[in-house]
Amino acid sequence: MRANFRMQRLFINVPLAKGTVYEASREQFNYLVNVLRFEAGDAVLVFNGQDGEWQAELSFPTKKRLFLTATEQARPQPAPCDLHYLFAPLKVGRLDYLVQKAVEMGAGLLQPVMTQHVQGKISNLERVRANVIEAAEQCGVLGIPDVTEPRKLEDILNGWPNDRRIIFCDEGDAGQNPLPVLAAVKERKLALLIGPEGGFSESERSLLRSLDFVTAIPLGPRILRADTAAVAAMAVIQASIGDWQ
Repeated sequence: MRANFRMQRLFINVPLAKGTVYEASREQFNYLVNVLRFEAGDAVLVFNGQDGEWQAELSFPTKKRLFLTATEQARPQPAPCDLHYLFAPLKVGRLDYLVQKAVEMGAGLLQPVMTQHVQGKISNLERVRANVIEAAEQCGVLGIPDVTEPRKLEDILNGWPNDRRIIFCDEGDAGQNPLPVLAAVKERKLALLIGPEGGFSESERSLLRSLDFVTAIPLGPRILRADTAAVAAMAVIQASIGDWQ
């Protein structure tokens, strides 16, 4: 069932069922009432990442308080996305874009990876999580990807489960077309690894290529920025062996 983009969507962090009453936060009150000019009896869509999407009616017990009451389910909760997204942090503006697009493209987990040439950093995971929620609200996504603490690439690889294949975008690959490589991938559990703006180091590339649970792919004949490569790679993976099929 497709999202209803004619109605305002709102993430709320409480269990949802028919009759659930939720008091809007100060920020939500300001946005719905002062910005969007909603009134008592108007309806919005609410979701929590677990219980599907619900239509909720607005009411005002006082002038400064707003309640949302779930009246009927608009969409059931879909199966969670299982694509893990491993990425080297970028500078703040481009990092925000990268996170938003990862949510739109179906990432189920976001894992920041510290590589040798990484130029960005994540000093505030709550900002990343806020971007995840904002992207989900805007794009009709019901699942909220987990965001994990940044870890060094070597540490991640040392404890990696053998039943999940890592696909990494190798800017040094001699080929141009990723589709024949992806067609040979048999695992259904997948992770996508995107390097930093400066690319992977030679030692990192050698390490990745030596591991039997890693597959390297090219991304065409042009050099792509890291945030562009992330969107391109996720589209190729989802279309060829992911959940677009």
